[in-house]
Amino acid sequence: MSDMEVRIVKLPPMRVACVNGFGQGPEGMAFDKMKAWATAQDLLGKPYRLFGYNNPDPSPGSPNYGYDVWITVDKSVQGDTEARIIDFPGGLYAVTRLEVKNPEGDIPGTWQKLVKWMEGSKYRHGRHQWLEEHIGPLEEMGGEQSFTLDLHLPIEE
Repeated sequence: MSDMEVRIVKLPPMRVACVNGFGQGPEGMAFDKMKAWATAQDLLGKPYRLFGYNNPDPSPGSPNYGYDVWITVDKSVQGDTEARIIDFPGGLYAVTRLEVKNPEGDIPGTWQKLVKWMEGSKYRHGRHQWLEEHIGPLEEMGGEQSFTLDLHLPIEE
């Protein structure tokens, strides 16, 4: 665990638009939906952050699961049938960066290492949303190329 860099970050409250993909490989589906929606809303030329998480989580015996993608938006952006608006309250997180070099990557293994790090720290599990922050432009997300994630594990003191 000592080879993993962990930062403690307080995410501020954020207003986000959320879309969901569901099936086998829902991340790509969700990012495709978000790209289309964000383009129609003229959001891509503005600053934003991208987050995602499993929703619902994978279940034993089924290849299908869900993935939500969030993009930060201001108060002028409204939800619709494709994207719902969420007022995320923010929270304290243990964060580590992961460079994913292939579609499989070791995202689950890195999550496990981050949880083990937390268990050996002064922090305990928080109850707010686990998040994967996707680093880079939305246009590059959801494909087979390499990408960068900041894994955000909810913690409290």
